Amino acid sequence: MARPIRCRRIAQMPVYRSFSPDDTAAAEIVRMTVDEYEALRLLDGEGLTQEACAARMNISRTTVTAIYDSARKKIADALVHGKRLLITGGCCAFEPVEINQNIAEKGNSTMRIAVTYENGEVFQHFGHSAQFKLYDVEGGKIISEQVADTNGSGHGALAGFLQAAKVDALICGGIGMGAQMALADAGIALYAGVQGSADDAARALAAGTLDYDPDARCDHHGHHHEGACGHEHCAEHRCQGN
Repeated sequence: MARPIRCRRIAQMPVYRSFSPDDTAAAEIVRMTVDEYEALRLLDGEGLTQEACAARMNISRTTVTAIYDSARKKIADALVHGKRLLITGGCCAFEPVEINQNIAEKGNSTMRIAVTYENGEVFQHFGHSAQFKLYDVEGGKIISEQVADTNGSGHGALAGFLQAAKVDALICGGIGMGAQMALADAGIALYAGVQGSADDAARALAAGTLDYDPDARCDHHGHHHEGACGHEHCAEHRCQGN
């Protein structure tokens, strides 16, 4: 029987998920997992030792060595052969995010919806959300709601914040591909491209009638783009099983 895979603890999700060479179409993709990215970030980005990295990721040193070597080979493949590098997936679990406020307990049969929130409206820039409004739904009806501050969580931490708040679905306006991948890795359903009243949007989702745009995006490409965000310059894993 194969040895079960231990989830790798991820402290910071990658904000930028896709890298392509400018001077080629780069049709072939090299896929790097989020845990490989995390090993690179800790070892090369923060300068940790392999022992310290292993402790941070809750895995053995030999596993750190293996995933780090795999990550470096993928980077070399992308650089040498002009391929697109895409970071997604892997056997990962978010490092617990501390929420310094009282969030209501969620019932076993409750669906929790989060909406990017500002002055009663659906805030249109996910990565800069200062607040989420949380709605608990049972039987297609909202039974409770509260506003939660993100406490300055940046792009890479918002998915972890929502996961810690036990959110099942997110309603928002514009959102970047990296954030979309982070939400998918966290097991949070996404309903993007929504505008108007946050309360109305939550009620519509609870009733199964929400009008949303699955292609709404807000990426940091430095040029004008379509999508609900309306800004020209805006950026933006559940355990599978050492």
